[in-house]
Amino acid sequence: MKTQSFENHTRWDPPFHFFVMPVLLINFFWAIVLCVQAPGATSAWWIVVSFALVMLGLFARINALRVQDRLIRLEERLRYQQLLPPALAAQMNTLTPSQICALRFASDDELEQLAGQVVAGKFDKPKNIKQAITNWRADFHRV
Repeated sequence: MKTQSFENHTRWDPPFHFFVMPVLLINFFWAIVLCVQAPGATSAWWIVVSFALVMLGLFARINALRVQDRLIRLEERLRYQQLLPPALAAQMNTLTPSQICALRFASDDELEQLAGQVVAGKFDKPKNIKQAITNWRADFHRV
């Protein structure tokens, strides 16, 4: 597999991002066009149904990402217990989910240093945490 870094860690799910969502969005806008061309209750209803399908697609994706975030938080808490001093591991409960998800890319060697900096408030955004990582720990499983 290709080496992962901050520059290339974003994951795209081609069937979702390049087929499902474009088709649903095109369908929604097409329903609007048809309603403008031939106004009526049926064509208005198709706008509602098309919008519901777009929302269904978005919620399916968002909920899957939420589940992945929960699993990442659980995995990282176990990792903290194994690698960090007890006092620092206890402080990790104050981190936000997005900070925990960003720290997952830190290698075992630099986790303690970065975790201490995050707890101390050095980094205000997850992007800054990721950019501070020098030895990237790849995550190829998230989609």
